[in-house]
Amino acid sequence: MKSHSISQIALASQLFAASAGLYLAAPSLANAQTPALQKESKADRELTQKVRKSVVSDKTLSTTAHNIRITAQDGTVTLIGTVKSDEEKKAVEDKATEIAGAGKVTSELTVSEK
Repeated sequence: MKSHSISQIALASQLFAASAGLYLAAPSLANAQTPALQKESKADRELTQKVRKSVVSDKTLSTTAHNIRITAQDGTVTLIGTVKSDEEKKAVEDKATEIAGAGKVTSELTVSEK
């Protein structure tokens, strides 16, 4: 019984420390313009889904390429992550451009070291 109470106190302390850390980091996060922190409209969610489906359905791409981060904000698609080759990078960027349109894709993809 006593160890159960100690466990609860320890958990509460960890939660408090974590939330305090988030509170201190919040001002810097509030100004961040990363796609993950911005709200997506229904159109942006649908655009993200279309690009994701196109990438994942291409079985010539590696699992690494299938698992990149794809987000959309105001009709612009952002690709973030690592792929295995320059060819994969181009293939993913081309798929996103085909769906979103020319000039509507921001690529932050990197090619992994072999």
